[in-house]
Amino acid sequence: MTIYDELVARGLIAQVTDEAEIRDLINNGKATFYIGFDPTADSLHVGHFMALCLMKRLQMAGNKPIALIGGGTAMIGDPSGRTDMRQMMTTETIAHNVECFKKQMSRFIDFSDDKALLVNNADWLMDLNYIEVLREVGAHFSVNRMLSHECYKQRMERGLTFLEFNYMIMQSYDFFELYQKYGCNMQFGGDDQWANMLGGTELIRRKLGKDAYAMTINLLLNSEGKKMGKTQSGAVWLDPNKTSPFDFYQYWRNVADSDVLKCIRMLTFLPLEQINEMDHWEGAQLNQAKEILAFELTKLVHGEEEAKKAQEGARALFSGAGDTANMPTVTVNADDFAERDMDIMAVLVKAGLCDSRSDARRAVQQGGVTVDGEKISDIAVSYKLDDFSGDGKVVKRGKKKFAKVISE
Repeated sequence: MTIYDELVARGLIAQVTDEAEIRDLINNGKATFYIGFDPTADSLHVGHFMALCLMKRLQMAGNKPIALIGGGTAMIGDPSGRTDMRQMMTTETIAHNVECFKKQMSRFIDFSDDKALLVNNADWLMDLNYIEVLREVGAHFSVNRMLSHECYKQRMERGLTFLEFNYMIMQSYDFFELYQKYGCNMQFGGDDQWANMLGGTELIRRKLGKDAYAMTINLLLNSEGKKMGKTQSGAVWLDPNKTSPFDFYQYWRNVADSDVLKCIRMLTFLPLEQINEMDHWEGAQLNQAKEILAFELTKLVHGEEEAKKAQEGARALFSGAGDTANMPTVTVNADDFAERDMDIMAVLVKAGLCDSRSDARRAVQQGGVTVDGEKISDIAVSYKLDDFSGDGKVVKRGKKKFAKVISE
């Protein structure tokens, strides 16, 4: 199976500009392609993870990736998929985020020996002359056509700033620059970027009389049609200091039954033959598939050792097997008991399982709290420091929030 056929079989490809040309380029290792990442935070998240996996697949097939960090476009902000304008960031914040991205990308992409490039579009966008941009680039874009694209239409009612309106032009200019500087002949991105990507291919054709190609990948959605990688508390980050390896593992361990095989196909590097054998799995076997998904993705992002620890901790919590030492742990000390014993509400807040005592009160009264497997229904239940000695106690709220509380 060719690499292009594998991308199709894994459900990754959404739209392409010229399938025959793209198939030839990537199957024969002739694609120099780029994917852009705007540094809007100090860590990559699961939304970027899919693109990084695609870059890794194509690099393994002999193609050359260019990771474009949008230090320049981040000054504007992409309006795609948004109902309001992004918060403006300072140049110092953007520069910090760029450095964080560079470190994380190296876990996925091999940048040694010119096998891949990492560039920052601030290197050319920040020095552009406004009048020159209007004459040399802006003249090739139809306002009517731009407004017909969904990324702008969905913002028209609530207000689209002129600043954001320029994002498509800036992204298109990125492709133009990369084509000239590095021979970049292809752009990849999420299927919400289709309009911006077409702008780049059209600019190259008009300005240089050359052909370049674009391909979008299907965004990973859950069974309700919402983007994967989001939780009630925010994004699932690739930085272990923002989302621990255990929480990262648990996020994927808890995907819906209807999503697990889709995720395995699109994100893991397991052979398709092995994945196809799982198509008939049901019931308890789907839990096994979820463990496979969670382990493989945690291994990709955090390494095999952390993946094993996360798996052991999860098994200890949910099935009574495995090593409890690998659970998320919160430490209590004598200062926490200086005035009185800790009641269950204080324990829940200390463990980070509730935001406040009132939140903890509701959790207990609704029957969603257990300590070492015992349901707690009385908010007056309290504990002494010695109660958390030794192996500590596993405190759980609901089905997915828990921590081991241990004394020091």
